[in-house]
This record gives sequence, structure tokens and C-alpha cells, in this order.
Amino acid sequence: MVKPQEDFLSVLNARSQDIFRKIVERYLETGAPVGSRDLSRMLQMGLSPASVRNVMADLEDLGLIAAPHTSAGRAPTQEGLRFFVDAMLEVGAVDERERQRIARSIEGQQRGQVEDVLTEASQLLSGLSQGAGVVIASKADMVLRHIEFVRLDATRAMAILVGEDGQVENRIMDVPPGLTASTLTQAGNYLARHVVGRTLAEARMALSAAREEQRAELDELTQKLVEAGIATMGQASLNATPTVIVRGRANLINDTMASEELLRMRQLFDELESKDGLLELLGDAEKAQGVRIFIGSENKLFSLSGSSVILSPYKDANDRIVGVLGVIGPTRLNYARIVPVVDYTANVISAMMARKRQA
Repeated sequence: MVKPQEDFLSVLNARSQDIFRKIVERYLETGAPVGSRDLSRMLQMGLSPASVRNVMADLEDLGLIAAPHTSAGRAPTQEGLRFFVDAMLEVGAVDERERQRIARSIEGQQRGQVEDVLTEASQLLSGLSQGAGVVIASKADMVLRHIEFVRLDATRAMAILVGEDGQVENRIMDVPPGLTASTLTQAGNYLARHVVGRTLAEARMALSAAREEQRAELDELTQKLVEAGIATMGQASLNATPTVIVRGRANLINDTMASEELLRMRQLFDELESKDGLLELLGDAEKAQGVRIFIGSENKLFSLSGSSVILSPYKDANDRIVGVLGVIGPTRLNYARIVPVVDYTANVISAMMARKRQA
């Protein structure tokens, strides 16, 4: 049974906490279990290997460390890592050089589409962490900045929806016969008055509430085109599935992996591509006040691969959480370094979103 973190703190004296911290820090640094003799040399309190073994036995009884396979050393368990992250992790500030690199890389994409910015963020996080950078972005709440119709042929037109973040949605739609260029312009202008500055869902509600106004202001043909435009916005919203961007997959796969480990990692990437479980992660992000850390089986999307993932939400120009970004890696990630990097990157993305709206 998992114990609350305060229970562990209440039963671990200063010596036990120090030994546990050394085991975790060495494991995070090397990925290898630690033996009592090595620990005895690392400790400043002058304990013999026998005394260290007694403390390690107590930590093992608590479920905080275990012997992987037949090793004589001990490594932290998933529960032990969770206790360390929640109760003992000391997170510092982002190194100034890394801050400049993050800001420079993201701001260099500011004039491009939002997806270009998010791709750059994913690549950047991969390089800084030596893990895989991941961005999960929701399209459902696009705030509209512009809408227009472009005729394709006698029976079809394209509705172009442009979001305040630069996102563009194009939808092909059937149009009534006999449409003129002025009708397309009139319908586009009418929709623009009601939808600019609103999300797709808000725009549909506003247009539905203005049906009487439509009848008084628009001729029958233009009304039909406006109705088709409303339906198109509904289709864009319903079909809006999360965008997932993963860079640095090769960092998580190496030649020393057992075949079952490779299979689990590849299955994780397949699940990310199929977007299974992503909406749940986005939902978690909306409740989060900052960085979230999932270790091993704590999140079902990453449980099979045994990975850890560090995620932070980012916001749009209206201060709404619209996605998460972060790092996927082995459970021995350098949490103290990567947590502030992920948090800072999310803040830079949110600030950039706000500037794009003002531009």
C-alpha cells in the first residue's frame, strides 16, 4: 500500500534521509544501483558498510529502494522516486545560458505559424534533456481573428478560418447555386462581425442567437451561405483533435535495450501518434498550477514504457490553457534540472502567444 509522503518523513531520521538521498542522486546520475560500501565512502557521517546496510534494509522494508535483478546494490523504487520528487527534490533556477537559448529559439519562430513554434519547443526540450521533447496542443478553442470565403467552382467554396494565434483552418463546403462574388463578401463580412474574438463554440452560439437579425439583414442566398459557414465552424470544432509533436525519439532507444523494452517504447510512440490518452493529459493540465511529474505507471499513457514525463501547461493570449509541453525520459531523469527548464519554456511560449495577439 502506498504511504503518504509525510508518513515516510515521520519514520525516517536524518541519517536515513541522507542515505536515501545519496542512493537516489547516484542512481539518477549513473542509472546503476548503489552498494553499501560505496555509500559508506560517500557519506560524511563516517558509518561503516554494516551500519549502512542496516539502514538500507529499513528503507527496503518501507518500499523506497529495492535490488534490481540479482544486483548487490539498491536502487529507488517508483514509490521511492515519487517520495524523493515530492519531499526532497531541490529545484534550482534555469541556467542563464539555457534561458537565452530557449528564448532565442522560440522567439526566432515568432513570425511563423504556432505549430512551427511548438515544433521548435519540442526539439529544444529534447536537446536540453537528452530525452524526447513532447508538445500536446488542443485545437478546440481556437479564437477567431478572421474568416472569409473563397470560391473554388460553381458549387464549392473554401471557408478560411484564422485564429488569433496564427492557426489556420481551411474547410471545403458546398454552396447554393447562383452565388456572386458580392454575396460571398457580404456573408464573410456578416460572419466576421459576429465571430472575431470568439472561440468556435462561442461564435456558433452568437450566430444562433442572431438568426432574426440574419433574416432582416440578409437575402435568402446569403443566409444560406452564412448557415453553411456556421456548419463549417461546427465541423472544425468537432474534428479538432489534439496535435502531438514528439522530437528526439532516438534518445529513448539504444542498442543495449532488451527486445521487450524496445517493444514497449515503440508502443508508447504509437499511442502518442494515435492520440490515445492525450485528452486526459490535457484535462490534467487544466487542473494543474504548474509542472506535473508522472513517474512510471502513474499515468496510463506512459505506464507501459516505464517512462517518466515532466509536463507544464502553456496558455493562449486569453490566459486559457491550450496545451502541455515537456520531456519524456527514463525514470532516472535529472528532475532538478529539467523541471525548471520545462516550466520556463512553457512560460516563454505563453508570453509569445500573448505578443502574437497584440501584433
